[in-house]
Amino acid sequence: MTKEALDMVREKGLDQKRKAQAEDVLDMAQRYYDDAKHFRKKGDVVTAFAALNYAHGWLDCGARLSLFKVKDSRLFTVDDE
Repeated sequence: MTKEALDMVREKGLDQKRKAQAEDVLDMAQRYYDDAKHFRKKGDVVTAFAALNYAHGWLDCGARLSLFKVKDSRLFTVDDE
């Protein structure tokens, strides 16, 4: 689900007026997602799950602040178009 949300953000685009902020939030989400994969590979599923939740939290933050051009209530805490 988080991978799908990351892909959607990249596909739909960022708010160009606040591009630097949007890129920063997206970068943090990607870093936590990558951390989750790393910890899962090591067998540390608890830390992997925590990192995955942080990743999705960053994505929700970007969506709620309209930094990302997404309107999908299944993946984000935003209203559908």
